[in-house]
Amino acid sequence: MSKNLVIVESPAKAKTIGKYLGKNFVVKASLGHVKDLPKNDLAVDVERGFEPTYEVIEGKKKLIGELKAAAKGADNIYLAADPDREGEAICYHLQEELQSKSGKGPAIHRVMFNEITANAVRKAFEKPLPVNTSLVDAQQARRVLDRLVGYKISPLLWDKVRRGLSAGRVQTVALRLIVDREREILAFEKEEYWTIDVALNAKKPPVLKARLAKIAGENPKIGNQAAADGVVADINGTAYVVQSVGTKEKKRNAVPPFITSTLQQEAARKLRFSVKRTMMIAQRLYEGIEIGEEGAVGLITYMRTDSVRVAEDALDDARNFIAERYGPPYLPEKPNVYRGKKDAQDAHEAIRPTGAFRTPESMEKFLQEDELKLYRLIWMRFMASQMMPALFDQTSIDVAVTGKSKTTYLFRATGSVMKFDGFLKVYEEGKDSKDEDDEELKHKLPLVAQGEELKFKSIEPEQHFTEPPPRYTEATLVKELEANGVGRPSTYASILSTIQEREYVKKEGGKFAPTELGTVVTDLLLESFGDIFDVLYTARIEERFDEIEEGAIDWRNAMGDFYDKFSVDLERAAVHMTDIKRMEKPTDFVCDKCGKPMVIKWGKHGSFIACTGYPECTSTREIPTTTTEDLGEQGEDEYCVNCGRPMVLKKGRFGQFMACTGYPDCKTTRQLGQAEKKADQKLDELCPQCGNNLVMKSGRFGEFTACSNYPSCKYVKQKLTGVKCPDCSEGDIIERRSKRGKTFFGCNRYPKCEFVAWAKPVVKQCPDCASPYLVEKYLKSGNFLQCPNNECKYKEPMAETVVA
Repeated sequence: MSKNLVIVESPAKAKTIGKYLGKNFVVKASLGHVKDLPKNDLAVDVERGFEPTYEVIEGKKKLIGELKAAAKGADNIYLAADPDREGEAICYHLQEELQSKSGKGPAIHRVMFNEITANAVRKAFEKPLPVNTSLVDAQQARRVLDRLVGYKISPLLWDKVRRGLSAGRVQTVALRLIVDREREILAFEKEEYWTIDVALNAKKPPVLKARLAKIAGENPKIGNQAAADGVVADINGTAYVVQSVGTKEKKRNAVPPFITSTLQQEAARKLRFSVKRTMMIAQRLYEGIEIGEEGAVGLITYMRTDSVRVAEDALDDARNFIAERYGPPYLPEKPNVYRGKKDAQDAHEAIRPTGAFRTPESMEKFLQEDELKLYRLIWMRFMASQMMPALFDQTSIDVAVTGKSKTTYLFRATGSVMKFDGFLKVYEEGKDSKDEDDEELKHKLPLVAQGEELKFKSIEPEQHFTEPPPRYTEATLVKELEANGVGRPSTYASILSTIQEREYVKKEGGKFAPTELGTVVTDLLLESFGDIFDVLYTARIEERFDEIEEGAIDWRNAMGDFYDKFSVDLERAAVHMTDIKRMEKPTDFVCDKCGKPMVIKWGKHGSFIACTGYPECTSTREIPTTTTEDLGEQGEDEYCVNCGRPMVLKKGRFGQFMACTGYPDCKTTRQLGQAEKKADQKLDELCPQCGNNLVMKSGRFGEFTACSNYPSCKYVKQKLTGVKCPDCSEGDIIERRSKRGKTFFGCNRYPKCEFVAWAKPVVKQCPDCASPYLVEKYLKSGNFLQCPNNECKYKEPMAETVVA
């Protein structure tokens, strides 16, 4: 009987597949890529047709030895890495390492499946394939191109800005989008406009609320209060007559099942998952979850896909479930078929559950909380994609008014009523902002007839201002990258992680804002490599990778076309790229210490203002910052709450903060974005160590009592619980805080006595075991006083605290 070796990427996938294959198959894991370009060398020979030099990854040599040993006793080797370019490259490198040089070794096959189920695995092994070298070439082209960009440009940034920076072909374009958006926001000039709403009574409720839609047949342009007041005065006391009432059926179709990018966007909107977190959880659901007696089962199809295609048997499974669970009215006559993008790889399927009858409810006991949330999202989206459209009755009421000036005004109210929920019974797609559909569903309209005169109730002119475009969230940035054809959804997680890890961007309220470093790096790169980091050019490169995968062009020719342009830019940048490190920009500031002019310089933490008298004069100051927040308060002076001296903006390892100019005599600071710290409150109680008054101070973990003579006297009043230490019987139990700010309770004789407890002790003896104290416990079932003795189960309800 033949012996077969199967190699996959991960142990979890190996475990799931091994269960389906039986005793004649040994399944091993490669733990991802086994070969790559070395870290400390370019390893791409441009003169020899961009020939890359791969080497076994550090730490994988032992694994390769184990795989070679396993291969010696095998008749066949099946390479079963993921069905994409990266997976194909893994298989190709494994084949290079495992194939016999004499040609007498085991036959090597490639097997691919979009889902890890018994049926899919069996079908894949029935029809094995050779390794697809066109896929390998496409992956290799991307890897070589990214290596050339990173290795050639990054040293320029080290020299001109600071060491440790990196430039990535796609990450720089993503960063450029964020920087460009921030500049749009900063340059945005808001414009005033007004809306006018009226509330009218019909014969029956509810009140009809309509908005001014036309003035003399044109869209209204009301730019200020005077114009709004003019309209209100013109229609004051006039008749409101229903001009038309129209009702039509509106159909809302289901959305397609998930592809990688839409899953990332929807998980960000609905679950608040980062792109990286979404992909990690999806990987676990794909590779296999232990499902009771069934064992490990892949719950979803492969999660790196841009195809909305669904296999016939999966469609049949979904339709059977819909008919059984929701009934015939929710089942379309034929399966819903969706059109994918023109460059979608239809060899893959959409992301869907591997079994429609594996409902989220039935999987709940087997999945972790985050896994269940994502599985439920994927399951609901897929089931909804095969259901009937939702139907609404949309009613529009136009109300005509003739002003005193004989000008005609048209007010319009639109509302929708759902009459069949269709796919919405299961799932509704999230949105980045509200749209007309949301507004229409909120409006309930009265029954009115054409020609009916309505009674005036009230009129409400309201001032508005146009708003700048919003900063990108993870969801909207992914959407923008995909819309522009930049990168691939499978790479978005690493792109978003890299630009944050390099401190090119930061997240504020879940939205991306460029740091000063990110803006500087973007400007430098666009100054010298504007064509390489152009959005359209980057999208065209992605198209070239697709053409390589299809076998339409040779990957080396594609590299040559790119490098011809790139090498010219490199030569120019080496000479002409702005040297931020050594550049000095003049300012209007004069040094308050020596009177010399001050200039803007670049330092370890970014730009700052420095005296030109350095090194004799070391005076520096922070650059006034311009942000996208309300700029009206930026110019106001801030004074120290403790000593009254001015506060200045400084930058430290944890970001910018306000600090007192009285340092080191006064050490008051305030982190930006935090509420202003309270002034020290003087108490009548005296310090037991030096006799000065104690003060109530505000710290990073809340209020505490300490000596007003700090730092000469460092006395801090301990928070006693009134309970004697049960270990040493000498000390008192006090409230303490860990380095991370978590409250715990310990003996005040520490380190002589090391007693600690997380629950707060209370002076009350346990009636069952005579423990000298009980502890507070806050549980879902209520709040209790409980005995700390693990062998004693005594507890009693905690008395409620009444606040006057």
